[in-house]
Amino acid sequence: MAESTRRDCIIIGYNETPFDEYEAGLRRYGEDSEAYRDLKFSFVELEGRRLNYVDLLNHVYRRALPSGRHHPEFRSGDIPSLAAVYLSSFLRRRGHDVTYLNLFQHEKERLAELLAQNPRAVAITTTFYVLNDPVIEMVQFIRRHNPEVRIIVGGPLISNHHRRYEGNELAVVLDDLGADIYVVESQGELTLSRVLERLRAGQDLEDVPNIIYPASGGPVRAGRYRLNPPQAENNSLDENFIDWRGVAEGSLGPTLQTRTARSCAYSCSFCAYPMRAGNLTLAGMDSVERELEAMAELGTRNVVFIDDTFNVPLKRFKELCRLLIERRYGFNWFSYFRCSNSDDEAVDLAAQSGCRGVFLGIESGSPRILSNMNKAATVDKYVNGMKRLHANGILTFASFILGFPGETAETVDETLAFLQETRPDYYRAQLWYCEPGTPVDAKRQQYGISGQGFIWRHATMESLEAMDHIDRLFLTVKDSSWLPQWSFDFWIIPYLLGRGLQMDQFKALMRLAHQLLALEIASVPPEEKRVRQRDYVGQMEALVRQWSETSPQAASIGR
Repeated sequence: MAESTRRDCIIIGYNETPFDEYEAGLRRYGEDSEAYRDLKFSFVELEGRRLNYVDLLNHVYRRALPSGRHHPEFRSGDIPSLAAVYLSSFLRRRGHDVTYLNLFQHEKERLAELLAQNPRAVAITTTFYVLNDPVIEMVQFIRRHNPEVRIIVGGPLISNHHRRYEGNELAVVLDDLGADIYVVESQGELTLSRVLERLRAGQDLEDVPNIIYPASGGPVRAGRYRLNPPQAENNSLDENFIDWRGVAEGSLGPTLQTRTARSCAYSCSFCAYPMRAGNLTLAGMDSVERELEAMAELGTRNVVFIDDTFNVPLKRFKELCRLLIERRYGFNWFSYFRCSNSDDEAVDLAAQSGCRGVFLGIESGSPRILSNMNKAATVDKYVNGMKRLHANGILTFASFILGFPGETAETVDETLAFLQETRPDYYRAQLWYCEPGTPVDAKRQQYGISGQGFIWRHATMESLEAMDHIDRLFLTVKDSSWLPQWSFDFWIIPYLLGRGLQMDQFKALMRLAHQLLALEIASVPPEEKRVRQRDYVGQMEALVRQWSETSPQAASIGR
């Protein structure tokens, strides 16, 4: 291929490790380990196979639908990756020839074909990774199919490594990844554009800020790698709103994600994101409207707003809801939502504008733990906010963290009582992850914290005890259904709506999935477990067959 016609970059969205590989890897640490017990809330064991919830749905639909009928294949994350789409739009505005892949595991053949065309670079985003493994797998695949292409890795995984390590320790981590260029800036899109410009021109990278790459002369400050000086980026959200028409390579599907802000307005002590992302930055209503107009033209039916604090500031949130109402796009939309920053008018407007469900980062039902978390919220505000949401028919998913410093059996009981009183449609409780670099990490002495990750101890609890409380809470709560983290989470709902499932159908399936999961957590004897599993799975299959015969949308499921 002529140099002038070479593609500048392939962008890869997400690599989800096959569940059986991930599960087997964690099982090596022991089935009683914190990490594996946490994972157990994401799968059920049927007929000798460990199935995550997406696999469970596929299993049920294949068994329920008649032979010869088009069977669905549901896939986690099977909507356009926002990071990949945004980078594609940003780079195309600057004259770069780029394309993107959404799901590495399902698009390997296409990636191999693109690599055979000899692009200059491949960019790997790391938004959802806490370990190197998914990146290493992609790097090795790329090397096998094109040893010469330059591999660029950026995003939170790299920013975290750069913040935690230095010198030879950093060099070892980067050697493990095996890429060519690492972008360390928390935004990084402008840095990526500058790197691609140099690669196209055949120039060196010594004047490109915010990158780490193998040293080839000049000062070396981290083992064998050169760290170029930092230069903070402040990329305008208004100038760089996503050009959905421009990035539409074929159909984008009925469900899309977008953002109207960057960073978070709060400083929860368990979260390092605001420190990485900087101050809250808001897009103007004009650029938001442009994106929504394009989405509507492309046939989008479901919109996921991924802003960490979508209803902050409240006045702007109400303006956005009014925009959705006035323009009559007809979207079903979903978002994060802070009950502590809401009122009756806001919830009324949200419902009128098409809000179908919200993710509530409640985290605890204990006033003391909320204070320790610096949540800037009260239990009363949460209770009243959830009442408003339920009264307006807005689905609620409540997320909790158990085991945070200060947690005791009594504070867990407060969370349990909160759940039983508020009855969110769906919920999940996770073990506190002791992450270096978070605000609470600076208070190790104050709270008596030792350990990190899933294995920790502090003055009032230790990690295995916290897992016992999560088991207890799960087996006690009866009026809300559990949604697991792995491959599913709250954001699976708009995806499944786009595949033809209805809200009430999803709810019915999740109630039965919850019963299946309870058999695992309660350690029901094998024979009783098999009998009850057959009953619950049979009920799920019967529901699917019923819907396939009566629902006008059933024919669209799986297509």
